[in-house]
Amino acid sequence: MNSIHIKGRLTRDPETRHTDSGKSVTNFSVAVNRRFNRDKADFFNVTAWEKTGEFVEKYFRKGSEIIVEGEMQSREYTDRDGNKRIAWELITSNVEFCGSKSDSAENAGRSYQPATGPVPDINPSPGDFEEIPTDDDLPF
Repeated sequence: MNSIHIKGRLTRDPETRHTDSGKSVTNFSVAVNRRFNRDKADFFNVTAWEKTGEFVEKYFRKGSEIIVEGEMQSREYTDRDGNKRIAWELITSNVEFCGSKSDSAENAGRSYQPATGPVPDINPSPGDFEEIPTDDDLPF
């Protein structure tokens, strides 16, 4: 099974092009923080076709938080120097908003007055989890 779900932020504005047959294809990149080491991130090149890509182009910009669902695909190509290379990209079948309404409204060119107050941290750090019990800790 080849199913990928990522949550991260766009590292650049989406770019939409059209194939010779007229289909639209949108490319963008998403940075995903590592679960237990927030100082490091992994970067995913994402390709969205037609309606999904048009949606991304319209509502997302560099820095927007996004959830992407799809599958990883590799493709071979030859670079300018004649070397064979392999590129990996996430071909998305679905994207979702993730983040505040103000981010989405700003990216769509609309104004929005965000609510005031603290925002809870919903991303736990490794120290937030209880220690897993060993056999010595079990009462039976």
